[in-house]
Amino acid sequence: MAAESGRLIIDPASASVTVGEGDEARTYSFASPEAFRLVSDAWLRLGWDQKYVYSFTWLGRPVIQLPEDLIRVQEVIASIEPDVIVETGIAHGGSLVFYATLCKALGRGRVVGVDVEIRPHNRRAIEEHALFPLIELIEGDSTDPATVAQVEAQVAPGDTTLVLLDANHKKDHVLAELRAYGGLVTPGSYVVVADAIMGRVVGAPRTEPDWAWNNPAAAIEEFLGEDTRFALEEPPFAFNEGLVTERVTYWPGGYLRRVR
Repeated sequence: MAAESGRLIIDPASASVTVGEGDEARTYSFASPEAFRLVSDAWLRLGWDQKYVYSFTWLGRPVIQLPEDLIRVQEVIASIEPDVIVETGIAHGGSLVFYATLCKALGRGRVVGVDVEIRPHNRRAIEEHALFPLIELIEGDSTDPATVAQVEAQVAPGDTTLVLLDANHKKDHVLAELRAYGGLVTPGSYVVVADAIMGRVVGAPRTEPDWAWNNPAAAIEEFLGEDTRFALEEPPFAFNEGLVTERVTYWPGGYLRRVR
């Protein structure tokens, strides 16, 4: 997944990471950001192969996300304090509950979840959850105009809105979602696109060859080329007294800030 190719050797004895082979090998100290990035990229790929993200819950509901992605998007939500958080792709509902938790803690906001199919046992569990009063469920294809209209009806004039796209990750679908929901995003807020890592894990288990181009990152690139209201903008860390400056994420290049 890193830009470098070849072998990766992690040597705790010398506190170094070596990438490449022969004359092309480069060695970095553990103290360098390059070493951290190389090991992080390998760890992300290992985590993908091991289905690492399928091992967490939030307040009782499975949440299929990297913990770092949740903490980082929490920083954005705490900064923006949205009135409405729209998420496409519900699955077990863990991320909806996570966002509802933040709304409750902030004393502001509610969550609108959209999915083409909300399975009965997941719907029941979400509706029985203590935070369900802060959650609205909409069943339907997130790109269907009728579904989009239902979402738009949940946003009142003047609401600050943040959108997260985590449904069907094929390029055309993500691009259609960006076009459909971009107008809901408040200037200064974000549309966050999940799982742009897909293009970097081609060949891993549970991947398809066309992921090299049929992925959220390709949709983002095309969307930014046609909608000048948005810019690719990684939010700064809210706090950082360490040396790491880049996210360890399944959402690389996934933060699109509405700049006008």
